[in-house]
Amino acid sequence: MLRQLATRNATKSVRAFSISRRAMVEGPSRTDSFKDRENAQEGAYIKKHEAEQLKKLKERLEEQKKVVDKLEKDLKNFKN
Repeated sequence: MLRQLATRNATKSVRAFSISRRAMVEGPSRTDSFKDRENAQEGAYIKKHEAEQLKKLKERLEEQKKVVDKLEKDLKNFKN
């Protein structure tokens, strides 16, 4: 009888240990809706930020083109 009690207790503790170990190894699920929403918001922020940077670069390019055109015009006037 003592052997049966010891075997039952050992089996229960091993099962509890194996379940908790599996949970620790696997960690939280990766399909969490909060994580999905966070990734979507992060993607939207990055897209908006890159669009702003592209707009600024295009504006700087236009300014530089104007400067180059002015310098070319001055160079032609200088030669004449």
